[in-house]
Amino acid sequence: MTSTASTDVAKIKKQIEEITRATVRFAGDSGDGMQLVGDQFTTSSVIFGNDVATLPDYPAEIRAPAGSLAGVSGFQIHFGGTEIYTPGDKVDALFAMNPAAMKVNLGDLEKGGLLVVNKDAFTKENLEKAAYESNPLEDGRLKEYKVLAIPITTLNREAVEGLGLDRKAMDRCKNFFTLGLAFWLYDRPLEPTLNWLQQKFAKKPDILEANTRSLKAGYHFGETSELIVNAYKVHKAKIAPGTYRKVNGNEATAIGLIAASLLSGKPLFYGSYPITPASDILHYLSEKKEYGVITFQAEDEIAAVCGAIGAAFGGALGTTGTSGPGMALKTEGIGLAVMTELPLVIINVQRGGPSTGLPTKTEQADLFQAILGRNGECPVPVLASATPADCFHMAVEACRIALQFMTPVILLTDGYIANGAEPWRIPALEELPPIDVPYWTQTGSNGFKPYLRNERLARPWAVPGTPGLEHRIGGLEKQHITGNVSYDPQNHEYMVRLRDEKVNGIQEDIPLVEVNGGDSGELLVVGWGGTYGAIMTAVEQLQEENKPVSSIHLRYLNPFPKNLGTILSRFKKILVPELNLGQLRYVLRSKYLVDAAGFNKVQGKPFQVNEIKQAILDALEAE
Repeated sequence: MTSTASTDVAKIKKQIEEITRATVRFAGDSGDGMQLVGDQFTTSSVIFGNDVATLPDYPAEIRAPAGSLAGVSGFQIHFGGTEIYTPGDKVDALFAMNPAAMKVNLGDLEKGGLLVVNKDAFTKENLEKAAYESNPLEDGRLKEYKVLAIPITTLNREAVEGLGLDRKAMDRCKNFFTLGLAFWLYDRPLEPTLNWLQQKFAKKPDILEANTRSLKAGYHFGETSELIVNAYKVHKAKIAPGTYRKVNGNEATAIGLIAASLLSGKPLFYGSYPITPASDILHYLSEKKEYGVITFQAEDEIAAVCGAIGAAFGGALGTTGTSGPGMALKTEGIGLAVMTELPLVIINVQRGGPSTGLPTKTEQADLFQAILGRNGECPVPVLASATPADCFHMAVEACRIALQFMTPVILLTDGYIANGAEPWRIPALEELPPIDVPYWTQTGSNGFKPYLRNERLARPWAVPGTPGLEHRIGGLEKQHITGNVSYDPQNHEYMVRLRDEKVNGIQEDIPLVEVNGGDSGELLVVGWGGTYGAIMTAVEQLQEENKPVSSIHLRYLNPFPKNLGTILSRFKKILVPELNLGQLRYVLRSKYLVDAAGFNKVQGKPFQVNEIKQAILDALEAE
């Protein structure tokens, strides 16, 4: 937290410290509602006018033992009055609901930072589960922090007493006591959460009243407790005018698919098999029938992609989504869409692998799979979102390319940006790119052939049942123009090269790379996907120190923008930070023959700004 001033407030007789930004983390059992608390704190901050970035952190186990280290769930939010790119490195305040949550997260708390703990949870049993030999609240090991040991469970029970709830139901509300305290500490408005509670529990008045009491009790505890000597005020951010809402990456992706459907006039079909962390796209779209959205929860990944291909054959915008190993199962279907040249969008919300891997953690290790992972010469355009809000724009763009070039398109996001949230300025309809893709409506006597080509090398899209447009497509190689099955060697090579040329031709239809900083010089940092925020922050901070560093961020990974090779050639050194072992670096070195160096991390966690900064400094100093 960056302090700028402090003033006495007579009303509460406490100090209000003005800060430019803060990073807060809520941590507890997977059943303690930390994700809900973090989400409500984020919503309140966005409505207040702060810029925000978040990092939810889920345990991999569906229900780990209560109080165990493996069952800790966390939610981190970085908010402030300046532009925020990342959820923060170290945290300024940690709210820990039990000893395990404190132990797992304490190493990320700044020295001198605020540590708020539920003192009631520090029982002998819970201390043993967290592998503490003595009570850290009593043995002096927390002397480097500002510790607020509060009997949250006891105070919460007192607040909800008399409502007829059993002990278990009473204790479920303690997360809202913690949220109320956090709201007071950081001058957040209560109204957004009170309104949410009214909507959520309108038919359960006792639960509504209990959570409302808990929220207000936590807030008023902050006002009146002698344990707390100061609170913090974070000013509103200066942002471009417009209508904003909080959005996470999966929501933004779903909204982008709906927008593309409306822009193109094509009905949206989304076929998916539930899988972490992509499932929320299906959940969101399943509630949007008023936009003509059709969702299909398939029995497996193969059925999901084949259902989307069938929808595309029938004239719809066929889309499907998955994570991790689900992409492997969709591979043959994607090849079928390449051969039939149907518009299909495949969303891969990447997670830690291989196999089941780290299902709730983030990674960027599916780039090779997206670009190369199919049998035969099977080119597919590959795009990648950079931030949660950017998922909207890249989903629209993926649909545009798929429809206008009659090709499957893979859109890569990842667990970090899919679950993370930020303010999103809702664009006006006229700001969005038009998607004009008419069906072929002429009769067969006027020259229809299933593999004719337009200027983009896209074949005609003919809806089955249109008189005179009867045709046959499938997985066997097709004869040029006629679409007849062909085993002719020369025709096969011609069609292979033609499909490749079509994908490469997308270069003419996508924006050029823009450089952040000088367009030539000592060091260029190249990023893609969810590394955007950490790279941007690190590079801008070093540029303020007059370090000779620039950066670019790639949203188009196959084909690359056509000026990428020229930009790479203008720099002496190239650094590619990735949450994998160097997949983009490998492709850049192969395609452009540049001596790119990698900075790689595969821990299931996003990059921290300080990690990127140190890697840049090391690269600048290297011979």
